[in-house]
Amino acid sequence: MARIVASAPGRIDFGGGWTDVAPYTLERGGTVCNVALDLRATATLVPSPVVVPPADPLVRAAWERAGAPAVTAALTSDIPVGSGLGGSSAAGVALAAAFAALAGASLRPDALAERSRETETIGLGIAGGCQDHYAAAYGGALGLACGAVTVATPIPLAAATIAELETRCIVAHTGTSRLSAATITGVLDAYRARDPQVCDALDAIAWLAGDMIRVLRDGDVDALGTLVHEHWTQQRALHPAITTPTIDALVHDAALAGALGTKALGASGGGCVVAIARSDRVEAVRAAVARHAMLLPVRLARDGVRVDVDIDG
Repeated sequence: MARIVASAPGRIDFGGGWTDVAPYTLERGGTVCNVALDLRATATLVPSPVVVPPADPLVRAAWERAGAPAVTAALTSDIPVGSGLGGSSAAGVALAAAFAALAGASLRPDALAERSRETETIGLGIAGGCQDHYAAAYGGALGLACGAVTVATPIPLAAATIAELETRCIVAHTGTSRLSAATITGVLDAYRARDPQVCDALDAIAWLAGDMIRVLRDGDVDALGTLVHEHWTQQRALHPAITTPTIDALVHDAALAGALGTKALGASGGGCVVAIARSDRVEAVRAAVARHAMLLPVRLARDGVRVDVDIDG
């Protein structure tokens, strides 16, 4: 048996998060715009003479789904826990790809994304959407149409647009992790109850994500920043736990320094934020954000999941 190493990237969700979760996907159809971030989760499978169930719940769920093979499964990650960068989904996709390779299979990115999502939602009972799994599987920039099935459409980015995004997008970790499942459940309960504020905000978020896909394709980073600003207004309306005093202060100071738009990533309540600076105010925005949170490197992941099989073990 070979040693297998698989890795998958995190992501920056510019817009559309929350509309990628059922029942919204089934009743209205969600739209997401994201880009993969080259911070990676890595799964490693090594042959083992005995069968020992993994201790980590996600690793164990993926291992059981694969038929409990005689391997030692380990998981490492560059993505901070609870950061809102899709770290658990990146880990899930890496595990799905590693166990598929162990079985001699090479799955399409959409199949890996769905396998990872089912492991998380069914195997672990964790509420969540689809977008993170697809970002980890595909890499690059994606437009997602989230309905009864998820359709992923890569967004072609010119080299100049990638360079602008890597320079003008400032991602920072507030140092506080968040419990996304509880917040997601609260938002979904409000949607099911047809709370007007939540329904209107979700519809606006999906619409804004569609516009983000178009402006990204055109390479208009200024327009993307403006849409991110509008998105944050709608995002905050979903649930009181979406923002925190630290995030509010960061958003305020980033705007004063020259950010076109700033928003929390993932389900928020902490975690990471992204600010898109005006082209002439990048350093000022970086300094403003750094007063409140730890800056992270921003490099877009051109590819998604990677698998390496070492036949020598």
